[in-house]
Amino acid sequence: MAFNAQSLAELGYEVDLLTLPVGEDLDMPGVRVIRAPNLFRARNVPIGPSPIKAAFDVVLFFMALGLAIRRRYRVIHGIEDAAAVGAVVAALTGSRLIFEKHSDPASYRKGWIRNAVMWMYTRVERFAAWRADAVIATGKGLAEQVKARLPAKSVHHIFDIPSSRTEADPAEIENIRCKLQARPSEKLMAYVGSFAVYQGVDLMFEAIPSVVDADPEARFVVIGGTGDEIEERRRALPEKVRANVSFPGKVPPEELPNYLAAADVLLSPRLAGINTPLKLLDYLKAGRAIVATSTEANRLILDESTAMLVDPDSEAFADGIRQLLSDDNARARLGEKGRRLIENKYNFEEFKKRLGRCYAEVLSK
Repeated sequence: MAFNAQSLAELGYEVDLLTLPVGEDLDMPGVRVIRAPNLFRARNVPIGPSPIKAAFDVVLFFMALGLAIRRRYRVIHGIEDAAAVGAVVAALTGSRLIFEKHSDPASYRKGWIRNAVMWMYTRVERFAAWRADAVIATGKGLAEQVKARLPAKSVHHIFDIPSSRTEADPAEIENIRCKLQARPSEKLMAYVGSFAVYQGVDLMFEAIPSVVDADPEARFVVIGGTGDEIEERRRALPEKVRANVSFPGKVPPEELPNYLAAADVLLSPRLAGINTPLKLLDYLKAGRAIVATSTEANRLILDESTAMLVDPDSEAFADGIRQLLSDDNARARLGEKGRRLIENKYNFEEFKKRLGRCYAEVLSK
């Protein structure tokens, strides 16, 4: 969202960014940030559909409608579920609509209640895509999904880029390694992300004992999760490996590059989905070796030249980690190839060019 606004401002557009009342305030020249009032006293809003997000969507709708009536926007750009709000406001005010799709609702299935919610979310998403003048898909699989349902729709594949443009600081990297390591000889395996089932965290935690048995100097650093989720995972760990797992909690985006660069190996045990895990872009930017499951989501951006790809089971995942821990040259080679991929393709300037082409097309209609 922030990169969209920043790119459009640099391309010469006047941008209003209407968003939730949580999150970090960013200084973006040319962008007016408008936050919804925190009527529900929320401290954070989870990713994906939720009662609190639905309540805020009602607030955002009335704010967006008032802004659109007063300011007569030429384009309304809605991201994920907010696109439904944008679709109705655009229809009422005559604005063009761009719908930005980041995920596949089918990836979030878990239990009948969750499945029912995701079924409804899919219908909302399809309405936004049908109403849109153009659809932005952040992954090839997502773009193909939209085209299969709406063959005549203009679909732009505009990939995600790393979540921060900040480069890692060598001094901070060393500080973080010292903070995380129990001994200087330990090697660090880091995971970043939620504890959702589709992320493959169960597979990763099942692999930990096997890796630690083979190398007691292996330390796993699990970044993300709520306090309750972390405590539940910590209690579930076998006692013999509990001391080899650290849970720093959630890390601010501007600090994340330092944590990732402090690791020796980065982990992506993703099991489901057709969209590229955003974490992979941050991993590649860090220039560190990656062990990833050989699933559709991971293979959208990774191949054998940029990662150790393994079967999606715990023993294969553990074996991939063990191989990289014992091979300094392989870790260096994979890390260098991954960093080069970010520099040559998945960067802010290329992102801005693609977004600019999408807007030019919509405004020319």
